[in-house]
Amino acid sequence: MANPHFFSTFIKSSSLLLVLVSCFLDQSHALDLKNSKIQDSFHTIQISSLFPASVCTPSKDAIKKRPSTLEVFHRHGPCSKLRQDEVGARPSLKDILFHDQSRVESIHARLNPTPTADKVGDKKVNLPAQSAISLGNGNYLVSVGLGTPKKTLSLVFDTGSDLTWTQCQPCAGSCYKQQDPIFDPKTSTSYSNISCTSTTCSQLSSATGHTPDCSIGTCVYSLRYGDNSFSIGLFSNDTLTIANDVFPNFKFGCGQENQGLFGQTAGIIGLGRDPLSLISQTATKYGNYFSYCLPSKLSSTGHLTLGKVGGSATSVQFTPFDSSQSGSSFYYITIASIAVAGKQLPIEQGVFKKAGGTIIDSGTVITRLPPAAYGALSGAFKEGMKKYPAAAARSIFNTCFDFSNYMNTNISFPTVSFEFGGGVKINLSPAGILIPVSSTEACLAFAGNGADTDIGIFGNMQQLTFEVVYDVAGGKLGFGAAGC
Repeated sequence: MANPHFFSTFIKSSSLLLVLVSCFLDQSHALDLKNSKIQDSFHTIQISSLFPASVCTPSKDAIKKRPSTLEVFHRHGPCSKLRQDEVGARPSLKDILFHDQSRVESIHARLNPTPTADKVGDKKVNLPAQSAISLGNGNYLVSVGLGTPKKTLSLVFDTGSDLTWTQCQPCAGSCYKQQDPIFDPKTSTSYSNISCTSTTCSQLSSATGHTPDCSIGTCVYSLRYGDNSFSIGLFSNDTLTIANDVFPNFKFGCGQENQGLFGQTAGIIGLGRDPLSLISQTATKYGNYFSYCLPSKLSSTGHLTLGKVGGSATSVQFTPFDSSQSGSSFYYITIASIAVAGKQLPIEQGVFKKAGGTIIDSGTVITRLPPAAYGALSGAFKEGMKKYPAAAARSIFNTCFDFSNYMNTNISFPTVSFEFGGGVKINLSPAGILIPVSSTEACLAFAGNGADTDIGIFGNMQQLTFEVVYDVAGGKLGFGAAGC
């Protein structure tokens, strides 16, 4: 776990921090590749474009009247249905990065269990460290219906989780405060508990990393996340409604003891590859196929589409999932090369192989690269930014720049592109390259892993403006440029 004192000097103005949190995604409205001026492999933007809008402007292309499509909100943005006027409702940039690091450490511990995994342990829940599932920054929300009659719930969707769960009445131990009314199974005519004798109960072990509890005769699940949040409750069946599609006997966690950093959300939707994930449970209808466009700015909306339907992206390039990792619930992809300002970096492929590959994750904010790959990226980016004064390192960022003398003019910075397996090449949005950390400073929006053997993670900032398509049945991942 990262040391919180490490962040003690990180951005002191609380009002500025709120602005910076909003900047995380809002910058991409003015920084979209279509609107950015690209000359000689450089993006050229105005500093003022890094600052956010405070009014919700829903994306006109978010839904396009497609079936089985849900609108996606950033939970801290003005489009969110959650309360934003409460004290502490929006985390600081410091907190976002701290919890992002917690998520990354949890993923690393889960994929490569070592004695260091206990640094994210939670004595209160008393679950083994290797059972921790990643959570950290659950930033993106969709609304679904649960029960008969259906109750609408705002849930975080997470490709790094498998079991879907929501808070339920009665809260036997404790429940955190959520925006939607807490689901009461007594009001649903289609609700039922899952028995411990059911073979379905035994499936919880792979979906949660923890053996179910059968001491009360009913199957009880336990989930603990990498940031020490947790959910414990009854493993249950009920009717799930996604847009206009209805799924009877959907298996989910009915959480009666839940605590942690879930904000005002009602729980989690698991989009991993485990048999209990939403993707697997709806496969007969949607064919193990889904796609999403994350909101290209904090004050806009995106979409999550279940099933193969016409998308908003003009064309989609597909890279194969790493077939050697087909048993994992994470989605593995292969990074073949990285280029800065059109020039391929001298990174040997063995660097990524030693790390065990790379996963794409909707919940990790900042992409993590093997140390050698990040070092090459940082060095090349600094070379392209020599005209700007360097700024001090900030938290996980050590490639930062001072733009205080350029507030009334344009700045230019190198393009960054990734090539994945199968020859798929994507040019990152400017919002996925440079992130503001103060009113006059910005940093390269990547970080290096702590060890060569830590798995790489392709985070959500680098996914902005793309429609990301998961053809799980076909074994491939697609990127649709300008899809949002």
